[in-house]
Amino acid sequence: MMMPDHTPESSQAGGATAPEAAMATPAQDVSPSAPLTGARSYARPTELMTMTAIVVIDQLTKEIVRRTLPLHGDPVQIIPGLLDLTHVQNTGAAFGLLNAADFPYKAAVMIGIAGMALIAIAAYAAQLGFHERLARLGLSLILGGAFGNLIDRAIFGHVVDFVDVYWGAAHFWAFNVADAAITIGAILVLLDMIGLGRSHVSHPV
Repeated sequence: MMMPDHTPESSQAGGATAPEAAMATPAQDVSPSAPLTGARSYARPTELMTMTAIVVIDQLTKEIVRRTLPLHGDPVQIIPGLLDLTHVQNTGAAFGLLNAADFPYKAAVMIGIAGMALIAIAAYAAQLGFHERLARLGLSLILGGAFGNLIDRAIFGHVVDFVDVYWGAAHFWAFNVADAAITIGAILVLLDMIGLGRSHVSHPV
């Protein structure tokens, strides 16, 4: 008795070949609604709002000083024996540093230094974890202040300073809102470095 021959068609009818099986594999979801696991946020909305607020307040107060106080004119007394408002121009760094120095292309050099410092601070802020709240707040203040003074240097070639703090005959360097934000931000970063206000991330066991 002869057995029927087995042909390849019988096996092909019941299953798919390797290339066909690969083609039948469901494709991964690449729709716009699919979550992007590789995306990373570098700043919270509150941090961006802090930087923006510093820049806006700084530029607004400087413009008010330009319009209302004469350059190198009589100061306006706010707290007798302690605080006056004045109008001076600073071609150097924060708090009058290098203001008296004069060298070729000083404005361009100061803009370049401020720009490089701004980039370095932003790069450092980008690598901080979101749990390092104090440092991130401090860097938000520093970035806002640095950008506020950079705008002045790029547009006018100098920075407007107007806050004059003094005691008797001793006067502190005149400063502005941007300088104050940079100083407070630096203090917050230093406090974070020594561990004050730092929240540690708990690791599961």
